[in-house]
Amino acid sequence: MGFVEFRNVYKRYKMGEVIINAANGINFEIDRGEFVVIVGPSGAGKTTVLNILGGMDTCDEGEIIVDGQKINEYKARQLITYRRFDIGFVFQFYNLIQNLTARENVELASQICKDPMDAEEILREVGLGERMGNFPAQLSGGEQQRVAIARALAKKPKLLLCDEPTGALDYATGKSILKLLQDTCRQNGMTVIVITHNMAITPMADRVIKIKNSKVENMGRNHSPADVETIEW
Repeated sequence: MGFVEFRNVYKRYKMGEVIINAANGINFEIDRGEFVVIVGPSGAGKTTVLNILGGMDTCDEGEIIVDGQKINEYKARQLITYRRFDIGFVFQFYNLIQNLTARENVELASQICKDPMDAEEILREVGLGERMGNFPAQLSGGEQQRVAIARALAKKPKLLLCDEPTGALDYATGKSILKLLQDTCRQNGMTVIVITHNMAITPMADRVIKIKNSKVENMGRNHSPADVETIEW
């Protein structure tokens, strides 16, 4: 059994008279500690998968298993606990609290979990040792995304879910953020899932899941994943 499994997962939305299949029988599995890229065009169903996996949405049919638990059977209160303790989120826009420093933004996340990492230690790990006292407005986009990643990592989550984490960044900065995510996966044994429309970054993944028309078009593994520095797009 995989660390994460989607088994025949369906999610439908009703818009007026029209029913949209956002997930139309999705199946995949992911092993613990893998760096996974879920790739596909806009509207393919990638974010729906991420939202269901992160406990921000529920499926209509199917099973979602994370670390042996069927999260599709969770009640609302269980999903809150799951999001709080088990999941780290990194989004395209950093969602930092503007009147808190980098350190305070990270400390905020660590206040809600059981055994958090030290905020200053994790900020040093992501290369922000000199910027802990700065407010988001005093940081570049790449630095703000590093704070967001530090905030997610401080919880020691089972899964780090990243939705287009380089979408708002320039090429070089985006590469440095992807390297940070890849290094985090390798060094901490963390399961990291990155959602993107950028096919060029798939060589850096252990596992690539291609989603098209709300289904898994194919899934493959890279037996020798590339370092992100070697990838051009």
